[in-house]
Amino acid sequence: MLLKGCLHTHTTCSDGKLTPQQVASAYESRGYDFIAFTDHDYLLKPNYREMYEQVKTDMIIFSGIELTVYIQGYVHVGMIEGVKEILHIFNHVSEYDLTPDQVLERLAELEKMYPINAVEITAKGFRDAVFESLNNIGGYPTIASDDAHTQQGIGRAWIELDAKREKDSILRAIKKGKFWNCYV
Repeated sequence: MLLKGCLHTHTTCSDGKLTPQQVASAYESRGYDFIAFTDHDYLLKPNYREMYEQVKTDMIIFSGIELTVYIQGYVHVGMIEGVKEILHIFNHVSEYDLTPDQVLERLAELEKMYPINAVEITAKGFRDAVFESLNNIGGYPTIASDDAHTQQGIGRAWIELDAKREKDSILRAIKKGKFWNCYV
């Protein structure tokens, strides 16, 4: 089954401008099949999981978190939970003002802490010619995402994949690099 999704969104549970329900409704109205709430670890509201669970939608909702990690400066790692699977994405590499070689250095350090499965090559949903042209970075699949914090940020970049409509099937397909990046 062909599925459309975004694995990097923010809500009022951290620094987003929309509630989890508003975010889900906005993506659902654009034909998405799944999204991941990945609010910032250091800004999380104590009841964020309860707020995520209250969302009414036909989409698959992944619970996640954007981890702040210090490696020669701060970088972000998206951690997305399935039922049994967990996905780790080195987020928005083009926003750090690093060369591809420096990104590879950070990846090597991150791998000592987290099993990185993909690298996000978009910046707030916009394409980055340098990182996009690499097709994969250090052997990792490259992923497009919105990193949406506002209504205007929703729907700029997403992935599509052919998988069963279940959390772990989606995450396994991403780990294997079996998806397509799509942009407006």
